[in-house]
Amino acid sequence: MTRLIVAAFVALAAVRGAVSPPAASIERLAWLAGCWEVRAGARVTHEQWMAPLGGTMMGMSRTVVRDSTREWEHLRIESRADKIVYITHPSGQTMTEFAGEVVTDTLVVFTNPAHDFPQKIMYRVTSPDSVVARIEGTRNGQVRGINFPMRRAACGGR
Repeated sequence: MTRLIVAAFVALAAVRGAVSPPAASIERLAWLAGCWEVRAGARVTHEQWMAPLGGTMMGMSRTVVRDSTREWEHLRIESRADKIVYITHPSGQTMTEFAGEVVTDTLVVFTNPAHDFPQKIMYRVTSPDSVVARIEGTRNGQVRGINFPMRRAACGGR
């Protein structure tokens, strides 16, 4: 009888695990919080993320060439039920959502196969003060990818 009860609990645990896997925790993305910078000649991009709180991380990005803002982006990562979602609203475009596919202490991958470009957005820690952001997808029938190696920066943007 004891074996039957144990077997029933094991079976129930397996079914529960199959039906509702543990949700990815937005707190695992705390490493992304702070200010990041990419510099290339006269072009500088600053990206800033607030720490996870209340199930969200708020972010923003701005690219300046010499003394003129060329691009900006409002960003948000939020927890929803059993998943994490990346929401982006780039300058001059509509808001788009990407579903979290991989969430670890050093890597996060978001995807949206229906989006024109990119279909994938990734952030990966490469050292305590460095992160590589990467966008990739298919454009005009060709697979493309762009890396943005970012270094931790002062949050004043200077």
